[in-house]
Amino acid sequence: MEKDLPKLAYDYGFELESTFYGCAQCVIGAVYKVFPEMRNEGIFRSANAQAGGMGLTSLGQCGALVAGGMLLSQLYGRELGNLTDPEGARFEAYRLGAEFLERFTQEVGAVKCSDIQKDRMGKSFDLSRPDQFEEFEELGGHESHCPNVVGTAARIVVQMILEKKEAA
Repeated sequence: MEKDLPKLAYDYGFELESTFYGCAQCVIGAVYKVFPEMRNEGIFRSANAQAGGMGLTSLGQCGALVAGGMLLSQLYGRELGNLTDPEGARFEAYRLGAEFLERFTQEVGAVKCSDIQKDRMGKSFDLSRPDQFEEFEELGGHESHCPNVVGTAARIVVQMILEKKEAA
């Protein structure tokens, strides 16, 4: 069953993004579907503005990438009540974040939302503008392009969590 979990994460992430939109939240929702014990409403809500490269502008990092880092930090990062972090949890989260970034970049090809859009659709979009959102949709933005990125990010996160569990 565990071998199927990365595929489940991909499929569910793809479905969420193609139905509800919001790349960061859809990655988190997909990972929470696979690992329900991680579910945290605050983290899910905090990812809302990350959609579309921050606030739908496409100017920042891909929200799916940001969500992956958030999820790995949720499990392995330092805690607010332990900022001194003598155990060095933050360094494990940094390491995992860098590894996630590398895997994501290898598969997706870029980290900035606008660059991903240009690679996949020939141009970038300010999704907060109705005319650009409509063109984005016509070019398959939420039909295939962004759902694939979301599914890929969710799959990579689940793979990394499973690898970490196996190594423990």
